[in-house]
Amino acid sequence: MRIAVTGSIATDHLMMFSGKFTDTLIAEKLDKVSVSFLVGDLEIRRGGVAGNISFGLGCLGLKPLLVGSVGADFAEYRAWLEAHGVDTSGVQTSATRHTARFTATNDTEGNQIASFYPGAMSEDSSIDIASFAAAHDVELVLIGAGDPAAMQRFTADCRAAGVPFAADFSQQVAFLDGESMRPLIDGAAYLFCNEYEEAVIESKTGWSNADILERVGTRVITLGSAGARVERQGAPPVVVGPVPDAKFVEPTGAGDAFRSGFLAATAWGLSTERAIQLGNLMAVHVLETIGPQEYDLKPGPLTERAAVAYGDEAAKEIAAHLVA
Repeated sequence: MRIAVTGSIATDHLMMFSGKFTDTLIAEKLDKVSVSFLVGDLEIRRGGVAGNISFGLGCLGLKPLLVGSVGADFAEYRAWLEAHGVDTSGVQTSATRHTARFTATNDTEGNQIASFYPGAMSEDSSIDIASFAAAHDVELVLIGAGDPAAMQRFTADCRAAGVPFAADFSQQVAFLDGESMRPLIDGAAYLFCNEYEEAVIESKTGWSNADILERVGTRVITLGSAGARVERQGAPPVVVGPVPDAKFVEPTGAGDAFRSGFLAATAWGLSTERAIQLGNLMAVHVLETIGPQEYDLKPGPLTERAAVAYGDEAAKEIAAHLVA
């Protein structure tokens, strides 16, 4: 399966606060917030949901097509992605804007406060995703969190061209209203979200879980330390627990890595259970390092961990598709 990935392509500036945000924030004063957190570290990493998901798919050997807009400062990042199996021919360079930038501060509880500068991503809506899909024999377009106008255009163009698409709002659930969300969901082959985003989507759209399952092929909900759940209309949910003994370091990009693992296993024709398992294994690679693309994916250690977490049969089925 050839997968095209859209959404943000960004540089991540990641910081760690050696305390809990909740010790500083006062519930009765949240209408007038002015706080500062002294951080002990700064890591500058490659990121953006489209960049992260493409990187994971590339490491798994799927040769994804990355589609989006960047600045002239993207050259080193482009070379990095191409070295890891990503086709960047769908990336256009802005004449005036820098590549997008994500800035995040995480506390010791895994909570995160972040901001995002869109930069060149604001030009994504000029891209003809249907033409890219046709030219590159794309079988699925993942429409990740990015420029809202581009998300709407990509979804409409995929629907009109009959190209299957996956909806993944991620951080954009805070920006999008119900009227904007509904057309992004309706007809999606996959809808990805976490538990919080699940609740926000249902609240803003006014659609119940059953209503959403009538409109999407598969709903994938990540559950953090509890693993993930997959739902389809008329079928019992498939729930898979987490990888045991994961060592939490920094969470940015873990959800993106899950998506790359889930989609890779699906493209290989593996079961939903295996897809969740590989998604969980990929997410742990990110959780145990700093930066969403700093992990080193090796078939041997991945297979061994799959065996410990999910059994020999799961490890065997996943290993059969891994690229050395």
